[in-house]
Amino acid sequence: MSQKEPLKIIFAGTPDFSVPPLKALIESTHEVVAVYTQPDRPAGRGRKLSPSPVKACAQEHGIEVYQPEKLKNPEDQQPLIELKADLMVVVAYGIILPEVILKAPRLGCINIHASLLPRWRGAAPIQRAILAGDKESGITIMQMDAGLDTGDMLFKTACAIEDGDTGSSLHDRLSDMGAEALMQALPGIIKGSLEAEKQDDSLSNYAKKLNKSEALIDWSKTAKAIQAQVNAFNAWPVAQTAIEVKGKAQMLRIWRAQAVDVVNGQAVEPPGKVVSCNKQGIEVATGDGILRLLEIQMPGKKPMDVKAFVNANDISGRVLG
Repeated sequence: MSQKEPLKIIFAGTPDFSVPPLKALIESTHEVVAVYTQPDRPAGRGRKLSPSPVKACAQEHGIEVYQPEKLKNPEDQQPLIELKADLMVVVAYGIILPEVILKAPRLGCINIHASLLPRWRGAAPIQRAILAGDKESGITIMQMDAGLDTGDMLFKTACAIEDGDTGSSLHDRLSDMGAEALMQALPGIIKGSLEAEKQDDSLSNYAKKLNKSEALIDWSKTAKAIQAQVNAFNAWPVAQTAIEVKGKAQMLRIWRAQAVDVVNGQAVEPPGKVVSCNKQGIEVATGDGILRLLEIQMPGKKPMDVKAFVNANDISGRVLG
């Protein structure tokens, strides 16, 4: 097949992150012959079954959708094999591909991963990078193998992680970068001209799935570490801390915060104590430094800028957590 001939591509993905690469393929000269995505899941207050963002996009463009629970059974594998695709593009699909599927397309399966591999392998590379205080992230396109994000790297592109970046902002940036990287890499994949680079396993870290229990703030940590926690967990699961309101403990969610430089590098108050409460922010002592809360959310309320909160509340002297 020449570089100019369109590929028959199977696309596999599930969340919002996967949609820009799918759209890029749809708008290209290549043919998306089928889309694989996870089964519809309950969502919203009514817990009604809802399609994944990838399924919604595929249906909008008239592409056939397959939604097996897993791909372990021959009856689920056979339809994919019979598509006789040239390539399978996988982006945050969430289902492990067995060897028979990895080998089914003529050019195998490639994965768009939101990390500069081998730095973060696993389900939550974006948030783990922010939590760890990494200064950069990026996209890696790899040839998939039987391991967890262990395949040979075909294409990489990097971006800086800015001080104010959140899990949400970095997610959106990398999603668009993934689409661009895919279109840049495809000609080389077709020609076989991309030099595959093996990963150094000694440099890898496991980016485990996010858990709600991680959202609780430990005020004995440094202000910088807590700021990273707040940033990483915006928009899920959102960093939170206990606060006493009218004698009752409630959970205060923190959407935005900033570590503040302290003259001697140490907080003079016990960790968790609100040292000031004004329109600039709610300043809380930590194990090292001050954290200024900028956007918060009380139970049953919408997120709000602290300026609106302090107009009606003064929590100076309270101890959070």
